[in-house]
Amino acid sequence: MWYSIETLLRLAGLAQICLVIGSLAIPKVLKWEVALAGVDILIRQMFWTYAGYILVINLCFGLISAFGYKVLTDGSELAVWVTFFISVYWISRVIIQFFYFDRSRFPIGFWYKLGEYVLVSLFLCLSLVYSWATYINYINI
Repeated sequence: MWYSIETLLRLAGLAQICLVIGSLAIPKVLKWEVALAGVDILIRQMFWTYAGYILVINLCFGLISAFGYKVLTDGSELAVWVTFFISVYWISRVIIQFFYFDRSRFPIGFWYKLGEYVLVSLFLCLSLVYSWATYINYINI
């Protein structure tokens, strides 16, 4: 089947790698330098550090999924916990999007709306794929 969990994890991995590449434009598009200009240097450094950590985590999730999909689906306890962690990560991102972010401050315009729609759709799909992988691994322990 083309939609096997291994295939879905490989696609999820490629999607996360694409997300990382696209994320490199976010600081410029959202004018982070201007927004952070008046912020204390320590806060600015912490912000960039956290942004870097998120970027690297997304990249690692993508690489693990794209190239280590067999290990993520072997029904081991480690596979359960890793896929569970990744699913919680993406589910948390969706929750943050709708219940924490001040949506009144989002940029306006067609491209921003389209970008948000695509990203939220991706985050939901990633949440579902990794949740499904967790379930499959769990029942195969």
